[in-house]
Amino acid sequence: MRRRARITAVLVSAVLTVAVGGCAGQSEADSEGGSSAEPGWTYVSGDGETYTADEVPVRIIAEAYAAKVLMEFGITPVAIWASSPVSEDVGLQGVDFTGIEVIGQEWGKIDVAAAAELAPDLIVGDWWPVEEAYSGFEAGVEDSSRRLADLAPVVGASQGDSIVTLIEGYADLAASLGADPEAIAQSRATFEEAVADFEAANEENPGVTALAISPWDTDYSVAVPAYAPELLDFQRWGLDVIVPETPDPDFPYWETLSMETADTYQPDLLLFDDRNHPGNEEILAEAPISGEIAAFAAGQTTTWPAYWVHTYGDYAAELTRLAEVIRATDSSVGE
Repeated sequence: MRRRARITAVLVSAVLTVAVGGCAGQSEADSEGGSSAEPGWTYVSGDGETYTADEVPVRIIAEAYAAKVLMEFGITPVAIWASSPVSEDVGLQGVDFTGIEVIGQEWGKIDVAAAAELAPDLIVGDWWPVEEAYSGFEAGVEDSSRRLADLAPVVGASQGDSIVTLIEGYADLAASLGADPEAIAQSRATFEEAVADFEAANEENPGVTALAISPWDTDYSVAVPAYAPELLDFQRWGLDVIVPETPDPDFPYWETLSMETADTYQPDLLLFDDRNHPGNEEILAEAPISGEIAAFAAGQTTTWPAYWVHTYGDYAAELTRLAEVIRATDSSVGE
């Protein structure tokens, strides 16, 4: 059993412990045959470990996308950090962070001194299985920023093969922190209606093929659905998202082609990474080969929510928008 070191009470108002695989540490009374009281809070995190505390954590610092989903369920953090300026991040548009301290707006850089002043009980961010790290603690993050983990335990839902699973993981976390179960249920019901509409669109216009891309300077990057859970969801719900044949060996999220070979795949619909849109579409428009990509020449393009969707509300809105695009797509263009 692995146990997390106790956190100094000056920094953290609730001391949390972690045990692998749900194995909780035994008290002296337990060892003598007695039973200890149940913890006031418990959560099975994305890394597979079970985290417990005597009291429900209240002072939470969260990565901005994780904060957004917690806020949809009524849990407001005391601070957030983001990978880019909050005002410019497509995935954070419309979020009211008034009263919430921002301790980082650049990937890999977090103001840990400011975080310590806030005395957090809990740090929240996505678990990334490929990197085996939580958001904010991946390879390349500044060593000084990694010290955020010294202030409180780090938990969060896991990225995986479905955004639905990610959102459900945060719904479970929010519920453990005191969120209203009815509010969660209502958000889920609205989302499920959007999924049904997306599935209906694919049934009404079968055979549409799509390619998720991110042109950048001289590169034409094609997303690999296996590492993009929203694209896996789209496939699951009836959209034929093309799987590139040769993912980059050092970073298999993408297959990187040159602009000269950007016509390798010929879909009916091009899905541009919306984090870099419209700049990435403008880059492709300037490339001579763009006229050889049938979907682009036909104007059959849109965006896809690349790697940022965390809430039922955002996902429902994106699915509803994409359903209408699919209905209007000519499925013979990429033949």
